[in-house]
Amino acid sequence: MSHTEPLQTIKSMLSDARLATFEAAIHSPGPILPRALALYAWNAQISAALLAPLHVCEVVIRNAVSDALAAVYGSQWPWESVFENSLPSPKVGFNPRHELVRARAREQSTGKVIAELKMVFWQKMFTGRFDTRLWNDHLFSVLPHLDATKSVQELRRLIHGDLEQLRALRNRIAHHEPIFKRPLKDDFVKMQELIAFRCPTTSLWMANNQQATSLMTAKPV
Repeated sequence: MSHTEPLQTIKSMLSDARLATFEAAIHSPGPILPRALALYAWNAQISAALLAPLHVCEVVIRNAVSDALAAVYGSQWPWESVFENSLPSPKVGFNPRHELVRARAREQSTGKVIAELKMVFWQKMFTGRFDTRLWNDHLFSVLPHLDATKSVQELRRLIHGDLEQLRALRNRIAHHEPIFKRPLKDDFVKMQELIAFRCPTTSLWMANNQQATSLMTAKPV
């Protein structure tokens, strides 16, 4: 067996189409497949490593939103009809109202509903329709380390955009797609900043308990 046969076997198991993206990223002279597989392995490793800071970021932000909702609608906000009716219910695309009803039907406590709701639900809470209902009075109380020189609208748009960037990252990781072309350092900074808006101590703790940043410096190509 030649030394290239095991690599070809691995490629066939992953599929030619999947490896093509990684092979196309190899521009320097020399054998392409070994370096493409090294990049593939690194991509899988960094994807796994990024799930930990993503986890902390999502939990912190959804808890912040829950606190704001509780301040307006009470601790049982998932069952509050006024809140439910405030949610958009489009016929096409993600439907926050249906998402709440679905989560509520499966769980019996606010905490369980929070865990059941998708990340996109929390992102959709940072749209302009909730400024009067929620954010004008409660954005700075649940995210006390935001820049107080900026308006609620500016900050809410910033958070929405950051969550969109991180949600795209998480979706690619969940579907085992390449992320090696993404600005991963910027993705990580966004996670740090979002967590720090609520609690700088927790943001530092997250940064000290993850392996993603060290892996970023070990990218093989």
